[in-house]
Order: sequence, then C-alpha cells, then structure tokens
Amino acid sequence: MSYLKSWVDSANSASTDFPLNNLPYGVFSIGNEAPRCGVAIGEHVLDVAAVESQGLLSIGDSPLCQDACWNPLMALGKDSWALFRERLTALLSEGSAEQDRLQEHLYPLADAQMHMPFTVTEFTDFYAGRHHATNVGTMFRGAENALPPNWLHIPIGYNGRASSVVVSGTDVRRPWGQLKGPDQELPAFMPSRRFDLELEMGAIVGSASNGPVSVDEADAMIFGYVLLNDWSARDIQAWEYQPLGPFQAKATATTISPWIVTSAALEAFRVSTPEREFELLPHLKDTGPMLYDIDLTVTLAPQDKPATTIASTNYREMYYSAAQQLAHHSTSGCPMRTGDLLGSGTISGPETSMRGSLLELSWGGKEPLTLDSGETRSFLEDGDTLTLHGHAQGDGFRIGFGDCAGTLVPALDDPYAR
Repeated sequence: MSYLKSWVDSANSASTDFPLNNLPYGVFSIGNEAPRCGVAIGEHVLDVAAVESQGLLSIGDSPLCQDACWNPLMALGKDSWALFRERLTALLSEGSAEQDRLQEHLYPLADAQMHMPFTVTEFTDFYAGRHHATNVGTMFRGAENALPPNWLHIPIGYNGRASSVVVSGTDVRRPWGQLKGPDQELPAFMPSRRFDLELEMGAIVGSASNGPVSVDEADAMIFGYVLLNDWSARDIQAWEYQPLGPFQAKATATTISPWIVTSAALEAFRVSTPEREFELLPHLKDTGPMLYDIDLTVTLAPQDKPATTIASTNYREMYYSAAQQLAHHSTSGCPMRTGDLLGSGTISGPETSMRGSLLELSWGGKEPLTLDSGETRSFLEDGDTLTLHGHAQGDGFRIGFGDCAGTLVPALDDPYAR
C-alpha cells in the first residue's frame, strides 16, 4: 500500500496512528453535545454526521451516519463500504476541492470524548491462540495433555455477554463470585482475587448471514477490527468452568478500542496462518493469507505510577483467523448479525515476553512480574490501569487502533449483605 497524503497536516506524520490510509470509524462527542459518527484523521476527528447532512458523503438514498453508531453502514456490505471509504479518501486527500467546507467539521482528538462505535448484537469469544492454549493447558493438565483433542481441528469458543462490552476508558469493577481453593471443602462468595487481562483482537461482523458460510464468504462479511481486552476472573473460572466452560468469570466486562479499523485499511498487511499439524476439514481450510501483521503491546500502570510494558506480541501468532472463526460459527446454520463481535482469544507468542495474560506471564502466580516501579504483580490490583496498543507498520505510515484502556476499581461492598 502506498502512502497517501492528506490536506490535514497531522495525518502526514509517520508517527500518527491515523493517516489517510487508515480512516477508522468511531463515535465521539465534544463537551455536552450529543455523540455522533466521526472518522479519525491525524490529530483530529471529522464529524461525518455533519458532512453527510451537507450532502458531501452520500452513497445512496438513505443517510448512514445520523445515528450514534456505524451499524447502518456496516449492514450494507462490502461494495458499499468500499464506495464510502473511496469518497472519504477523496474528501480528505491533498488537493481536495472540498477542503474549505470540511475544515469547520474538524475537531481536535484531544477534546473528543469517545463512545461505543457500534451496537454490539452478540459477543463470542474464542480460544484460538496456540501458544496461549498450550501455556494454560500445560499449567492445568501437564505438557502432554495441554491441548484438548479437538483444538487442532476447530476454533473453540463460547457465547459471551454483549451487554458488558464497553469502550476504552471505562472503569472495570472487580467482580464478586463463588471461589473454592484446593484446600477448601466448600466454596465461598467473595471478590475475585485473581483478576486478569486477555490481549485479543475483535472482529466485527458487518454483512448478516442466514445459514453456513464459507471461509471466503466469512472474510467478506467482516467490517473491521478493534483491540479487545476480555477481562477474566481466573479464580471464579476455575470453580465454575467444569464441565461447560466460562460463565460469570468472563461476564464482568470486555473493553474495546474506540476506533473500528476497517478490513480495507488492513488489506496490505495480510499474512498466512501457521502450518497445520492436521489438515483442516474443507469448510475451514485456509484459502489465502487470512491473518494480519499487527504489532501488539500491553502496559500496566499501578495507581499514580508510570506504566510498564508487560507483553509484546503480534496478531500473526494466532492459529485460526477471524474468517475461520466466523465460518465455524455459522456451520450449524446459526445466523450471524450485523454488529456481532468475535474475540480472537488471547494472543500470545512463543517467548515469555509475548504472553498476553498475567496468568501466563506469572505462570499461575508462581513467578510474579516486577514492574518498573519496583512493585510486583501476579494478578491485577485495584487501581491498576491496563492499556492495549496495536498498529500495522507500513512504508512511512502506520495503521493504528487507538488505545484500549481500563482501570480496575475496588469490588462493591457485599451486594447481598442485608
């Protein structure tokens, strides 16, 4: 992908997350004004709701950007997405005849309050990173039985809670739940003591389906991607997950970055999935490069302390792509809807520094991390702020997602005390 130049000067910096090549979609507000659809460009956000209302961004008979979400555009499909992006690119390109009319609709990103960029219809989380699955399986079942028998044949997943997906910057409260230690005869109801992060990518379904879809059809259905932290209460999960899997341990919150980076913006960064130990069945076979070369980092900042980078990895480390996850999701005939969110599963790499959760980084709490502040962590403490960062590096530009951040606040007093 060649570098594109904009009349918005800050979009031409090699260090910006939001060059003209990106044009991610978000929902923002300024002061007490109502939230509306916007596009990040350099150090600014373009009010596309206002631009559309002036007739500068029309691609059909009906308005697409007047609701405070991107679902109307998402539902139209790939051809309409391409037309919309093409028109936006032309408006913001160097030499655009519409520059003067657009200037009044640019706002500094520093002044913008970000909101959920789309309405989440359903949320499905996968367990599709081999390094993560191997690490966790080794801890609990030993290296010989680390991966369950089905893992190399299907992307394992579970249905999560769309209602608790929140945008970056939203505080996350430590949850209560049933806990039972190995030396306890009976469980107790108490706040989680082993609360954790999970470094993931989220794929957003645009085009709806009704019935099984192929991997290529699934790939064309994906509107874009966000960074995703699927917060996890490991001690609640350890007690509840047998035999059906995570439930309340994952229901507290899932944080996403505020900008939807479109599949089109990432097209030049496609990479192949890893070699297969077993050939996948035909409906899940790789049909080309389906992953993306996206560098990912996690920082942890204790309250009023500087942040420490605790993990650095890459989305290319996944074993299954989002398109394969989506195709698998549809095999039973399950309809997929506009706004469905698919979590990739924790993205870890082969090195210790590439592990995408504290469960792995501290090896179940046995090997605590030392932060730059001198403090140690096995799991999260109240006041800790976790921030995920991600970008794809081009030739002289980068495609960034904006931060995906959340601060852990103390548990409520016993919610059932009377």
